[in-house]
Amino acid sequence: MKYSRLYLQLIRWDRPAGWLLLLWPTLSALWIASGGFPGWHLLLVFTLGTILMRSAGCCLNDVADREFDKHVKRTAQRPVTSGALSVGAALRFGALLALAAFALVLTTNAATVVWSFAALAVAVVYPYAKRYVSMPQAVLGVAFSFGIPMAFAAVQGGPPWQVLSAAGWADFSLAKLAASVPSVAWVLLLGNLFWVLAYDTEYAMVDRDDDLKIGMKTSAITLGRFDVAGVMAFYTIFMLIWVVALIPYALSAFFYIAIGGAALQALWHWTLIRHRGRDGCFKAFRLNHWVGCAVFVGVVGSYALG
Repeated sequence: MKYSRLYLQLIRWDRPAGWLLLLWPTLSALWIASGGFPGWHLLLVFTLGTILMRSAGCCLNDVADREFDKHVKRTAQRPVTSGALSVGAALRFGALLALAAFALVLTTNAATVVWSFAALAVAVVYPYAKRYVSMPQAVLGVAFSFGIPMAFAAVQGGPPWQVLSAAGWADFSLAKLAASVPSVAWVLLLGNLFWVLAYDTEYAMVDRDDDLKIGMKTSAITLGRFDVAGVMAFYTIFMLIWVVALIPYALSAFFYIAIGGAALQALWHWTLIRHRGRDGCFKAFRLNHWVGCAVFVGVVGSYALG
């Protein structure tokens, strides 16, 4: 019982906001790629896969940051950092979760299977980007947005991979892989990256004092006194890119009303972060999944009512 509780703490099971931040844009892309409800199979694959991969990412992140986390108030008592769980145990559990997610991907098609390796590579790189990149949140933005092209690949990337013969695999070229993800998916990924920059900068503002002491690089430190302005600019760019990218899909007014709701939430977050208090910044970060939820509801509602 003790160890099960530690593993649940390791994957932040008591804080679902983390996987919801990944889930909403992924499901939005799934609906857009499908032109409506994508079917229960893909909905289940991407929902469970998102939860599993986010949990696996927590395991790797805590192992990579264990020496830094000792000096940060908010993270000092995490299971790996405190020594309650060993590095090996955390890595084995993370690998098991990643394999479970990959098993789900194997029920889709060849294009999605191949793209999943790219998604994994970005997820593995992110924990170490904080040592070398001035704004590692941009790397996280790619990692947290990769469900978007994978959703398009799952819908438009061809038949299930199991039906491909050896000859079929030999004919599976880079051109076919590229064609499995239309350009709009990459534009939506770019837009979503700016949303990640917004909410993860809020998150970094919570730990800025500790991060400065230990030499960690974050967007909050890089932006300096322009951190609040940067967050609001990131929110604006995110919503503008999604609105412009989806114009050809002729979504109904319901979508634009939902975007308005997301924008109002962003304005509320400004009131929470403008004084740069730890509690306000952390609250803004935790509530960000409702921004993504508003966009998702707008997409779903537009197809349902259209």
